[in-house]
Amino acid sequence: MTELRDASATIAMKSGGYYSARTKGAKDVIDNAAPLVLSAVEALDLGGNLGGDPSRPICLADFGAADGGTSMEMIGRAVAALRAKAPERPVVLTYTDLPSNDFSQVFRNTQGNGSAGDHLTGQDQLFVFASGTSFYRQVLPRASLNLGFSATAMHWITGTPCPIRDHVHAVGAQGRELAAFTEQGMQDWATILRHRAAELVPGGRLVLVNFCIDEEGRYLGNTGGANMFDTFNFLWQRLRDDGAITAREYQNTNFPQFYKTVEQFRAPLDDPHGPLRAAGLSLEHIETRVVPCPYKAEYLANGDLDAFAPALVGTLRSWSETVFMNGLDPTSPAARRHSVVERFYKSYEDEIRAAPEDHAMDYVHVYMTIAKDGPGARF
Repeated sequence: MTELRDASATIAMKSGGYYSARTKGAKDVIDNAAPLVLSAVEALDLGGNLGGDPSRPICLADFGAADGGTSMEMIGRAVAALRAKAPERPVVLTYTDLPSNDFSQVFRNTQGNGSAGDHLTGQDQLFVFASGTSFYRQVLPRASLNLGFSATAMHWITGTPCPIRDHVHAVGAQGRELAAFTEQGMQDWATILRHRAAELVPGGRLVLVNFCIDEEGRYLGNTGGANMFDTFNFLWQRLRDDGAITAREYQNTNFPQFYKTVEQFRAPLDDPHGPLRAAGLSLEHIETRVVPCPYKAEYLANGDLDAFAPALVGTLRSWSETVFMNGLDPTSPAARRHSVVERFYKSYEDEIRAAPEDHAMDYVHVYMTIAKDGPGARF
């Protein structure tokens, strides 16, 4: 049996505000989720959930938040709605991500000192915290969470269950390799939900927005034209064939990600006799949506290829760079590794410049609301 390669210590979004500054599309995805989040706030029975104790805080968490910038505006709206619903209660907001995350940027953003805008500092009785605990573990005390949110994060799995021989991502895997990633992805999804079930108060809600494979077979960067992950693979293979990276380095480069179908997202929640239903979780809402690549939209509007090519590569790089860097031999000189990665992304930019109409990174997500049995729950 192949040993699971742990991803938690090495995966991180680019720091220093780079991630939020170059992921307009991720913010668009989150802004699209705002109606679901506000509906979840409206459905909360805060008196029942909190036992009528006006001193007990309302707890809100953003799981896998990166630097917090992309969700800041939506979270601000949710906090305002909670304050309007229960003005006498304090609100505790916890941002969670891996220990490798740039939490200093989270703090700058939440205090209005970053580039994400000042959406939280004017909120009365709001207390902001951060946790470096993976969402594959219980992050918050049992029965303390009123509203949990996560966007574009829970496609990262706990590790790669096996190498993918001829590709860098599970969307290009077949046979036993695809089966191994599917098994890992489903186990990890159940783990995530089990821990959130423990954290939620009765009547609490989760709004989760995850990358998916939709009903038409579309997924991130695969909605027509060039397939983004196939392009990643083609360019990384070319570096191997040119001798810039070794065959072993190519083989070691696999995204620890798995994109589930709607049926796979639903499966553990639809089982009436399963552990998640026994823990009180029930699916209230699920749908898929495609959010167009904002950089491609700008290019189609203004025709500025010199802006489009680096902007699209910048957003790709914001979340993928550590994967390619981690695939390289860590004992080789740092200058060599950085040079390889720079060459790789430059080659992607060249592909875009050669055929700009073929390239985009449209977002394909499943939008879910999950409730825990109790006051305010509607089934």
